Formats: sequence, C-alpha cells, structure tokens
Amino acid sequence: MARSGAEKTVRVLLTEHGRTYAEEAGIHLRDTPQPLFQLLVLADLLSARIRAATAVDAARALFAAGMRDARRMRDATWQQRVDALGEGHYRRYDERTATQLGEGAELVLDRYGGDLRRLRAEADGDRDEVRTLLREVPGIGPAGADIFLREVQGVWPELAPCLDSKALEGAKRLGLPEDPAELAGLVEAAGLPRFAAALVRAALDRHMADEVRAA
Repeated sequence: MARSGAEKTVRVLLTEHGRTYAEEAGIHLRDTPQPLFQLLVLADLLSARIRAATAVDAARALFAAGMRDARRMRDATWQQRVDALGEGHYRRYDERTATQLGEGAELVLDRYGGDLRRLRAEADGDRDEVRTLLREVPGIGPAGADIFLREVQGVWPELAPCLDSKALEGAKRLGLPEDPAELAGLVEAAGLPRFAAALVRAALDRHMADEVRAA
C-alpha cells in the first residue's frame, strides 16, 4: 500500500476505533501508582481467552468495588474479588483469577511497595527487562505483558514503539506495513497506545478491518 493510502487507513482506524483498553476500563493512565496497578489488573483480565469487552467490564467492577490499588486488592477477600468479577460477567475464570489478583497485588506490594514505577526504574529503559519483570507477577504471562506494554508506552515513552505480534497481525489485515518501525512512523508518538489498541481490534475482528479498508 502506498504511504498516502496507509495514512488514510490509519486516519479512519483511529477515528473509528482509536481508544485504548485502559480508557474503556475507566483508567486515567498516568505515571502514578494507582493507574499503573489498574493497568496491570486489566492486562491480567484481557490476557484470558475471553471477550475483551467482558474483561473491561470486570476491571470496571473490581475498581467500583474499591479494589483500585495494590493494597486494597490484596486486602480484599477472595470472595469479594470473585463477586466483583461476577458483576463484570467474568465467570469462566473467576476463581482462578481472583487468586491471581490477590497474589499479584502481594508481589507488587512486597517487591515494589505498590508502585510499578520502581519496576520501570529497575528495568532501566530495557523493554525486554520490563517484560521479564512483569511476567514474575502471578497472572501475567506473555500476552498480559504485551498488553501492558502496548498501553503503558504513552507514559513510559522509552519503551516505544510497542507493536507486538497481535498488533502486527492487525496491520497485515488492514494492508499496513508489518515492520514495527515503519508502522509506528504512521502516527505521532503520543498516538501509539491508541494505534496499537486499534490494530489489535482489527486483528480480533475481520469485519471491522474490512470496513476500515473499504472506507
């Protein structure tokens, strides 16, 4: 696809689908402890084999129930976590996930004092090290780490561009470049989290991708 065609596709994509998953979950992402922990919770939920909308609803339910930071997540009972996940219709994995969320909060408190900026500092700008440290958190596997990186790159810009295999799958479906650097060059740096999220939606929804290409 010529660059002019790619730029048009990107404009349509961002206009119609350019919202991060953090925004959908009501997370006002900043480089501060509470929203960073909330993003970690969302990454855990989104990484399961479950609809993204269900994961987002479950995150909203957990936060509405008061589990908005690592200490409150840890201090909540297992049943309170299960009940909140149920409110968000996250029932298929609710019991296992409730356990993982409590254990993950415990690790974040013990190792980072509840502040994931300390994880960032420990990684010292190394994206692979951030990914490795994230995967030490119960419930965060390769997919969860990738989700966190895609969303956090707007506030941790030294990690950008974070366009993983799922985002590149969406780019291919849209006829966009599949080289991460070339793909990232189609948007301003500040727009990368929304671009990455929109590309993932294209990967997950062929009909949506076809509509964007046809626009």
